[in-house]
Amino acid sequence: MLDALLIAIFMLAGAGLGFYGLDLLPPAAIQGANVEGARVVTSGFGVLAGLALGSLVRWSYRRFEANVRSLPPDVLISRSVGLVIGLVIANLAMAPVYLLPLPPQLNRFLEPLASVFFSLAFAYLGVSLADTHGPSLLRLFNPNYALQAALWAEGNVVAATAKVLDTSSIIDGRVAQLIETGFLEGTLVVPRFVLTELQTIADKADAQKRERGRKGLDTLQSLREAYPDRFVIHEANYPDLTTVDEKLVRLTQTVGGTLLTTDYNLKKVAALQGVKVLNVNELAEALRPLYVAGDSFDIKITREGKEPGQGVGYLEDGTMVVVEEGQRSVGKTRSVVVTSAIQTSAGRMIFARLNKDSAPLTRPASDPASPASSGKT
Repeated sequence: MLDALLIAIFMLAGAGLGFYGLDLLPPAAIQGANVEGARVVTSGFGVLAGLALGSLVRWSYRRFEANVRSLPPDVLISRSVGLVIGLVIANLAMAPVYLLPLPPQLNRFLEPLASVFFSLAFAYLGVSLADTHGPSLLRLFNPNYALQAALWAEGNVVAATAKVLDTSSIIDGRVAQLIETGFLEGTLVVPRFVLTELQTIADKADAQKRERGRKGLDTLQSLREAYPDRFVIHEANYPDLTTVDEKLVRLTQTVGGTLLTTDYNLKKVAALQGVKVLNVNELAEALRPLYVAGDSFDIKITREGKEPGQGVGYLEDGTMVVVEEGQRSVGKTRSVVVTSAIQTSAGRMIFARLNKDSAPLTRPASDPASPASSGKT
C-alpha cells in the first residue's frame, strides 16, 4: 500500500510539472502553438517520468531497508552515533564559510555547495570511524558487549544459549570433542577469573597440578584457534564474591547462559539457584554401555582390589570393574563375566568374576562396547 502511494505521489508530481512546465517558458517560445495539446503531452511524459523515478526510489528504499535490517544491532548503533556526530561536526565546520566576506552572488552558490560537501564528507568519516572504533566505544558503556556481539554474530546458532565454562570442564578437555562433533552449540564464554585460576594451577609446584593447569590452557588455546567467532573471554569479576564457584553462578545468571562443568557439587549449588547446568560426567554416564549380569567382555586387570583376592580394571570410559579372584591376574587381560552393576554419585561400578573357560590374553583388551567383545545376547 505504501509503495503504491509513493509511486502515485511521484506520478502526480510529474504530471503537475509537465502541465505547468510550459508556463516557465518565455511567451515567444509558445506563441502560435497548441498550448492545451502540449500540456497534455508534457503531462503524459511527466507521469511516465514520475512512474520511473518513483519505482527507482521505492527499489532504493527497500534495498536500504533490507541492508539496515541485516545489520547486527551493535553495528547499527555505532554507525548511527557516528553519522550524528559527523553531521554535527559538519555544521560546526560550515561556520567559517558563512563568515567569509564574499559577494552575494558567490555566496548563493558557495553556501549550498559547501553545505552538501561538508555533510557528505563528515557523515562518511563518522560512519567509517564508527566501524573501526565502535566496538571499543560500546564496551565502555556495556561490559557485556563482547558476549552480546558474539551472540548477534552467530547467525545459525543464535538461538542456542551461551555456554559458560568452568575450570573443571576446561581441564577435563572433553568439551573440545563435544564441539567438534556438533553436539554443543552456542557461544563459549570463558570468564577472566577462570583464566586466572588456570594460570595459578599451571604455576603450582606440584607436578600433577601443574600438568592439569597446562592441559586446560592448551584446551582453551585450541578452542580459540578452531572457533574464533564462538570464543569469548568475559571480563566480569564480581569483587563482592569470594569464590570462583559463586562468580560462575552469578555470571551465568547475568548472561542467561548455561554452566558447563564436571563438578558435581557446583552442579547442585547452581541448580538450586535456578541456573541451567550441563555436567559432562552425566553426559558420559548416559552414553556408557549398559552391562547386566551374564554379559562378558575382555579387560586388563591393572591393580589389586581392597578386598583379598580382588583385582581392579577400568573400561575405556573410566568405569571401574572389580573382578573377583582377579588378584593373581594383575597385569593380564582376562575375559570376565558381569555379576552386578551399581550406580553411585561418583559414577558406575561393575562387579565381575573371571571367566573360567578363558585363558589369559596376550593382546590388548578390545573395545568393550563392540559386539565382538561384549558377548551380549
